[in-house]
Amino acid sequence: MKEIDFYMVDAFSTVTFGGNAAAVCPLTEWLPDEILLKMSQQHNQSETAFFVTTDDGFELRWFTTQGEINLCGHATLAAAHIIFEYLDYPHTAIHFDTRFVGPLTVTRNGDWLTLDFPAWETESIQPPPLLLEALGISRYQEVRVARDYMVVLDNQQQLEALRPNIDAMIPLGKMVCVTAPGEGEYDFVSRFFCPGEAVAEDPVTGSTHSMLIPYWAEKQGKTQMLARQISARGGDLRCQLAGERVLIGGQATTYLIGKVLLR
Repeated sequence: MKEIDFYMVDAFSTVTFGGNAAAVCPLTEWLPDEILLKMSQQHNQSETAFFVTTDDGFELRWFTTQGEINLCGHATLAAAHIIFEYLDYPHTAIHFDTRFVGPLTVTRNGDWLTLDFPAWETESIQPPPLLLEALGISRYQEVRVARDYMVVLDNQQQLEALRPNIDAMIPLGKMVCVTAPGEGEYDFVSRFFCPGEAVAEDPVTGSTHSMLIPYWAEKQGKTQMLARQISARGGDLRCQLAGERVLIGGQATTYLIGKVLLR
Protein backbone atom coordinates (compact mmCIF):
# COMPACT_ATOMS: atom_id res chain seq x y z
CA MET A 1 0.00 0.00 0.00
CA LYS A 2 1.28 3.47 -0.89
CA GLU A 3 0.51 6.44 1.37
CA ILE A 4 0.44 9.93 -0.14
CA ASP A 5 -0.01 13.15 1.79
CA PHE A 6 -3.19 14.97 0.82
CA TYR A 7 -4.17 18.59 1.35
CA MET A 8 -7.13 20.68 0.34
CA VAL A 9 -6.55 24.41 0.15
CA ASP A 10 -8.87 27.38 -0.38
CA ALA A 11 -6.77 29.51 -2.74
CA PHE A 12 -7.25 33.25 -3.17
CA SER A 13 -8.95 33.41 0.22
CA THR A 14 -8.11 34.19 3.83
CA VAL A 15 -11.08 32.23 5.19
CA THR A 16 -12.40 28.70 4.87
CA PHE A 17 -15.03 28.22 2.14
CA GLY A 18 -13.82 31.26 0.21
CA GLY A 19 -11.77 31.47 -2.97
CA ASN A 20 -11.20 28.32 -5.02
CA ALA A 21 -10.57 24.90 -3.51
CA ALA A 22 -7.74 22.76 -4.90
CA ALA A 23 -6.41 19.37 -3.87
CA VAL A 24 -2.63 19.09 -3.50
CA CYS A 25 -0.58 15.87 -3.41
CA PRO A 26 3.21 15.91 -2.91
CA LEU A 27 4.78 12.84 -4.55
CA THR A 28 8.17 11.21 -4.13
CA GLU A 29 8.07 10.14 -7.79
CA TRP A 30 5.64 10.40 -10.67
CA LEU A 31 2.84 7.85 -10.71
CA PRO A 32 1.30 6.64 -14.00
CA ASP A 33 -0.93 9.26 -15.59
CA GLU A 34 -3.99 7.02 -15.30
CA ILE A 35 -3.50 6.89 -11.52
CA LEU A 36 -3.13 10.68 -11.31
CA LEU A 37 -6.35 11.06 -13.28
CA LYS A 38 -8.23 8.59 -11.08
CA MET A 39 -7.02 10.38 -7.99
CA SER A 40 -8.23 13.70 -9.42
CA GLN A 41 -11.59 12.18 -10.24
CA GLN A 42 -11.88 10.84 -6.71
CA HIS A 43 -10.99 14.24 -5.25
CA ASN A 44 -13.65 15.76 -7.54
CA GLN A 45 -12.23 19.27 -7.35
CA SER A 46 -11.80 21.57 -10.31
CA GLU A 47 -8.04 20.80 -10.16
CA THR A 48 -5.58 18.64 -8.29
CA ALA A 49 -1.94 19.73 -8.19
CA PHE A 50 0.79 17.08 -8.05
CA PHE A 51 4.43 17.92 -7.50
CA VAL A 52 7.74 16.10 -7.16
CA THR A 53 10.86 17.55 -5.52
CA THR A 54 13.89 17.95 -7.81
CA ASP A 55 17.42 19.26 -7.35
CA ASP A 56 16.35 22.64 -8.76
CA GLY A 57 12.93 22.96 -7.14
CA PHE A 58 9.75 21.11 -8.00
CA GLU A 59 8.05 19.59 -11.03
CA LEU A 60 4.37 20.54 -11.08
CA ARG A 61 1.39 19.12 -12.96
CA TRP A 62 -2.34 19.84 -12.83
CA PHE A 63 -5.26 17.49 -13.49
CA THR A 64 -8.99 18.12 -13.73
CA THR A 65 -11.52 15.28 -13.57
CA GLN A 66 -11.19 15.10 -17.37
CA GLY A 67 -7.41 15.04 -17.78
CA GLU A 68 -4.17 16.99 -17.54
CA ILE A 69 -4.26 20.72 -18.31
CA ASN A 70 -1.57 23.15 -19.38
CA LEU A 71 -1.85 25.77 -16.62
CA CYS A 72 -3.78 26.34 -13.39
CA GLY A 73 -3.33 29.38 -11.21
CA HIS A 74 -5.24 28.56 -8.04
CA ALA A 75 -3.79 25.04 -7.80
CA THR A 76 -0.28 26.50 -8.25
CA LEU A 77 -1.00 28.93 -5.43
CA ALA A 78 -2.32 26.03 -3.32
CA ALA A 79 0.77 23.89 -4.01
CA ALA A 80 3.07 26.78 -3.06
CA HIS A 81 1.07 27.35 0.12
CA ILE A 82 1.63 23.72 1.14
CA ILE A 83 5.36 23.86 0.37
CA PHE A 84 5.82 27.06 2.36
CA GLU A 85 3.63 26.05 5.30
CA TYR A 86 4.23 22.30 5.75
CA LEU A 87 7.42 21.18 4.01
CA ASP A 88 9.96 23.26 5.96
CA TYR A 89 10.87 25.17 2.81
CA PRO A 90 13.48 27.79 3.81
CA HIS A 91 13.35 30.21 0.85
CA THR A 92 10.98 33.00 -0.20
CA ALA A 93 10.71 31.83 -3.83
CA ILE A 94 9.62 28.46 -5.23
CA HIS A 95 10.68 27.40 -8.73
CA PHE A 96 8.34 25.05 -10.55
CA ASP A 97 9.12 23.22 -13.79
CA THR A 98 6.03 22.49 -15.87
CA ARG A 99 5.44 20.47 -19.02
CA PHE A 100 3.52 23.00 -21.09
CA VAL A 101 4.35 26.57 -20.01
CA GLY A 102 7.97 26.25 -18.86
CA PRO A 103 9.28 27.50 -15.52
CA LEU A 104 6.98 29.23 -13.04
CA THR A 105 7.93 31.05 -9.85
CA VAL A 106 5.91 31.73 -6.72
CA THR A 107 7.26 34.22 -4.18
CA ARG A 108 6.11 34.89 -0.63
CA ASN A 109 5.82 38.30 1.03
CA GLY A 110 4.06 37.98 4.38
CA ASP A 111 0.69 36.31 3.84
CA TRP A 112 0.66 37.07 0.11
CA LEU A 113 1.90 34.65 -2.54
CA THR A 114 2.64 35.95 -6.03
CA LEU A 115 2.49 33.80 -9.16
CA ASP A 116 4.83 34.69 -12.04
CA PHE A 117 2.93 33.50 -15.14
CA PRO A 118 3.20 34.04 -18.89
CA ALA A 119 1.17 36.90 -20.35
CA TRP A 120 -1.34 35.78 -22.98
CA GLU A 121 -2.29 38.11 -25.79
CA THR A 122 -5.84 37.83 -27.09
CA GLU A 123 -7.23 38.48 -30.55
CA SER A 124 -10.57 39.98 -31.40
CA ILE A 125 -13.06 37.62 -33.05
CA GLN A 126 -16.59 37.55 -34.32
CA PRO A 127 -18.34 35.60 -31.53
CA PRO A 128 -19.91 32.23 -32.33
CA PRO A 129 -23.70 32.65 -32.08
CA LEU A 130 -23.81 29.72 -29.66
CA LEU A 131 -21.55 31.59 -27.24
CA LEU A 132 -23.85 34.61 -27.00
CA GLU A 133 -26.94 32.40 -26.89
CA ALA A 134 -25.57 30.27 -24.05
CA LEU A 135 -24.57 33.38 -22.09
CA GLY A 136 -27.99 34.90 -22.69
CA ILE A 137 -26.62 38.25 -23.84
CA SER A 138 -27.10 40.54 -26.82
CA ARG A 139 -25.13 43.55 -25.55
CA TYR A 140 -21.37 43.31 -25.14
CA GLN A 141 -18.25 45.37 -25.89
CA GLU A 142 -16.14 42.75 -27.64
CA VAL A 143 -15.20 39.07 -27.73
CA ARG A 144 -11.60 37.91 -27.79
CA VAL A 145 -9.83 34.57 -27.62
CA ALA A 146 -6.57 33.05 -26.38
CA ARG A 147 -6.72 29.70 -24.61
CA ASP A 148 -10.26 30.63 -23.53
CA TYR A 149 -12.98 32.86 -24.89
CA MET A 150 -13.08 36.30 -23.26
CA VAL A 151 -16.33 38.25 -23.43
CA VAL A 152 -16.16 41.88 -22.31
CA LEU A 153 -19.33 43.43 -20.90
CA ASP A 154 -20.22 47.04 -20.15
CA ASN A 155 -20.31 46.95 -16.36
CA GLN A 156 -20.19 44.83 -13.22
CA GLN A 157 -23.98 44.75 -12.81
CA GLN A 158 -24.36 43.11 -16.20
CA LEU A 159 -21.76 40.50 -15.23
CA GLU A 160 -23.41 39.79 -11.87
CA ALA A 161 -26.78 39.28 -13.57
CA LEU A 162 -25.53 36.56 -15.97
CA ARG A 163 -27.36 33.25 -15.67
CA PRO A 164 -25.75 31.25 -18.50
CA ASN A 165 -26.64 27.81 -19.81
CA ILE A 166 -23.21 26.34 -19.17
CA ASP A 167 -23.98 22.89 -20.59
CA ALA A 168 -24.96 24.54 -23.87
CA MET A 169 -21.37 25.81 -24.17
CA ILE A 170 -19.88 22.31 -24.40
CA PRO A 171 -19.79 22.24 -28.25
CA LEU A 172 -17.67 25.43 -28.21
CA GLY A 173 -14.72 23.35 -27.00
CA LYS A 174 -13.32 26.16 -24.81
CA MET A 175 -13.75 27.63 -21.38
CA VAL A 176 -15.45 31.02 -21.21
CA CYS A 177 -14.28 34.04 -19.23
CA VAL A 178 -16.62 37.02 -18.96
CA THR A 179 -15.23 40.31 -17.65
CA ALA A 180 -16.15 43.94 -17.07
CA PRO A 181 -14.77 47.10 -15.47
CA GLY A 182 -14.89 46.90 -11.70
CA GLU A 183 -16.40 49.19 -9.10
CA GLY A 184 -14.92 50.85 -6.04
CA GLU A 185 -11.46 49.49 -5.26
CA TYR A 186 -11.53 46.92 -8.09
CA ASP A 187 -10.14 47.76 -11.52
CA PHE A 188 -11.85 44.82 -13.21
CA VAL A 189 -14.04 41.85 -12.34
CA SER A 190 -14.65 38.50 -13.99
CA ARG A 191 -16.48 35.17 -13.96
CA PHE A 192 -15.25 31.90 -15.48
CA PHE A 193 -17.40 29.09 -16.86
CA CYS A 194 -16.20 25.52 -17.38
CA PRO A 195 -18.55 23.58 -19.67
CA GLY A 196 -18.18 19.82 -19.27
CA GLU A 197 -16.09 20.01 -16.08
CA ALA A 198 -17.00 18.91 -12.56
CA VAL A 199 -17.21 22.56 -11.45
CA ALA A 200 -19.45 24.49 -13.84
CA GLU A 201 -18.38 27.96 -12.66
CA ASP A 202 -14.85 28.20 -11.37
CA PRO A 203 -14.78 30.30 -8.17
CA VAL A 204 -11.41 32.01 -8.77
CA THR A 205 -9.30 31.33 -11.87
CA GLY A 206 -5.67 32.40 -11.66
CA SER A 207 -4.71 31.24 -15.15
CA THR A 208 -7.33 33.27 -17.00
CA HIS A 209 -5.73 36.39 -15.53
CA SER A 210 -2.82 35.64 -17.86
CA MET A 211 -5.05 37.11 -20.56
CA LEU A 212 -7.15 39.47 -18.41
CA ILE A 213 -4.19 41.43 -17.04
CA PRO A 214 -2.65 42.40 -20.42
CA TYR A 215 -6.08 43.32 -21.76
CA TRP A 216 -7.10 45.54 -18.86
CA ALA A 217 -3.62 47.03 -18.49
CA GLU A 218 -3.91 48.36 -22.05
CA LYS A 219 -7.52 49.45 -21.63
CA GLN A 220 -6.93 51.28 -18.36
CA GLY A 221 -3.40 52.51 -18.98
CA LYS A 222 -1.95 51.03 -15.81
CA THR A 223 0.25 48.04 -14.97
CA GLN A 224 -0.89 47.39 -11.38
CA MET A 225 -4.51 46.54 -10.69
CA LEU A 226 -6.76 44.90 -8.12
CA ALA A 227 -9.21 42.36 -9.52
CA ARG A 228 -12.04 40.32 -8.10
CA GLN A 229 -13.69 37.19 -9.42
CA ILE A 230 -17.33 37.63 -8.45
CA SER A 231 -18.41 34.02 -8.08
CA ALA A 232 -20.43 32.88 -5.08
CA ARG A 233 -17.21 32.17 -3.15
CA GLY A 234 -15.26 35.05 -4.67
CA GLY A 235 -11.63 36.04 -4.42
CA ASP A 236 -9.26 39.00 -4.71
CA LEU A 237 -6.18 39.07 -6.94
CA ARG A 238 -3.38 41.61 -6.99
CA CYS A 239 -2.40 41.95 -10.63
CA GLN A 240 0.65 43.38 -12.39
CA LEU A 241 1.78 43.39 -16.00
CA ALA A 242 5.56 42.90 -16.21
CA GLY A 243 6.50 42.79 -19.89
CA GLU A 244 5.75 39.32 -21.24
CA ARG A 245 4.86 38.07 -17.76
CA VAL A 246 2.00 38.70 -15.36
CA LEU A 247 2.24 38.73 -11.57
CA ILE A 248 -0.85 37.41 -9.78
CA GLY A 249 -0.98 37.79 -6.01
CA GLY A 250 -3.30 36.00 -3.61
CA GLN A 251 -3.62 34.40 -0.21
CA ALA A 252 -4.55 30.86 0.79
CA THR A 253 -5.84 28.86 3.74
CA THR A 254 -5.68 25.13 4.47
CA TYR A 255 -9.00 23.30 4.77
CA LEU A 256 -8.01 19.62 5.06
CA ILE A 257 -4.95 17.49 5.76
CA GLY A 258 -5.03 13.73 5.27
CA LYS A 259 -3.65 10.65 3.55
CA VAL A 260 -4.41 9.01 0.22
CA LEU A 261 -4.10 5.22 0.50
CA LEU A 262 -3.39 3.45 -2.80
CA ARG A 263 -3.74 -0.33 -2.66
